[in-house]
Amino acid sequence: MSLSTQIMEDIKTAMRAKDTIALEALRAIKSELLLAQTATGSKEEITTADEIKLLQKLVKTRKDSAKIFTEQNRLDLAEPELAQIAVIEKFLPAQMSEAEVEAIIAKIIAETGASGIASMGKVMGIASAQLGGTAEGKIISTIVKKLLV
Repeated sequence: MSLSTQIMEDIKTAMRAKDTIALEALRAIKSELLLAQTATGSKEEITTADEIKLLQKLVKTRKDSAKIFTEQNRLDLAEPELAQIAVIEKFLPAQMSEAEVEAIIAKIIAETGASGIASMGKVMGIASAQLGGTAEGKIISTIVKKLLV
């Protein structure tokens, strides 16, 4: 089942259950998917990798909002954001642990023969391609820096 179809089914379920937080998150996902489809042209389908990037972007914006709301002592606004993150993350692949990411990056460094911080771009490109969707770019970057220094 495609992501769009799954989202539509979940929207129907959330409407029946009167779950406003889930409904808001699902509608945001649907909106982003529709925008992406029209931006790339209606002839092409969005790839799974593009869908994952869209979902990660939605999670990131909500995390940032929740952080700001929490810093401003607006827990009434932060809680719905955190609840929406949980809804969106159901559609994302499971995230790898830092130890798993570190093992894969160490293997990439060994294969490419990278040494020193000057090789970071090359390693990051390969690592991002291999780990796309299963690890955050920030974690990948931190581990690459740690292993190359």
